Amino acid sequence: MNNATQSPLISATELLRLKNDENLVLIDARFSKTIQEEYKKEHLKGALHVDLNVQLSDIKEDAAEGGRHPLPSISQFAELLTHLGISKLSHVVVYDASTSSMAAARFWWMLKSAGHKQVQVLNGGLKEAIKVGYPTSSGEETPKMVESYPVTDWQLPLKTIADVEKTAQLENHVLIDVRAAERYRGETEPIDLIAGHIPGAINVPLTRNIDEDGFFLSPEVLKTKYEAVLADTPISNVTVHCGSGVTACHTLLAMTHAGFETPTLYVGSWSEWSRNDKPIATHL
Repeated sequence: MNNATQSPLISATELLRLKNDENLVLIDARFSKTIQEEYKKEHLKGALHVDLNVQLSDIKEDAAEGGRHPLPSISQFAELLTHLGISKLSHVVVYDASTSSMAAARFWWMLKSAGHKQVQVLNGGLKEAIKVGYPTSSGEETPKMVESYPVTDWQLPLKTIADVEKTAQLENHVLIDVRAAERYRGETEPIDLIAGHIPGAINVPLTRNIDEDGFFLSPEVLKTKYEAVLADTPISNVTVHCGSGVTACHTLLAMTHAGFETPTLYVGSWSEWSRNDKPIATHL
């Protein structure tokens, strides 16, 4: 079980009480084709924007090399944290538009994996914060000046494509695919080149982590759900993936919220696996 006392999630009302905290750093991780215009039009006061494609990934020409959203190097990420005014003392709160299924959860995982202690995702996202009266701004924001962020390696468990190939079908391992069921079954593939899933993977769509309003389910409900999925599998043998290593972080966040130690992430995910002549399964 996770021994951390701080929840990986924060409510909008809790955030509102923190708005004058000098250690608070707000990160806007919304992702869309028009996000720069959206951010400049309105964001939570003081929030700095991070771009999934530019700052939270090191995208290669060929997605066969690490998938569509490979992690940047740890040194690149440390530079980003320094640029954002994040120090070891910062209480970082990151938000998406609503469900945190894209870059907010990814940034949370990256910062947690860099060893940062205080990082939370805003449950309900931007719209919930606005709803409770958190002040908003337009235009650009100026980050705090801080010393270089000290970090040397990713600290949370990661798997390579070779690791996954070795363990995906072993009885004492669980490989969770968080994509929509129709993508897992191989009925459709809107992004990658081939439809299907990694042989041995089980499908637990990330949408099962949230309620109809886009809020994460309670830790108790999530714990029951994932205990049923994992059975007696030790958490060290649980790996989570998606299409490109981004939305998988939503499930890593949900499981951490439920009290589990954060499982292993396969960043390359289906976008890497399906481009490397690996076995492919379908349920058609």
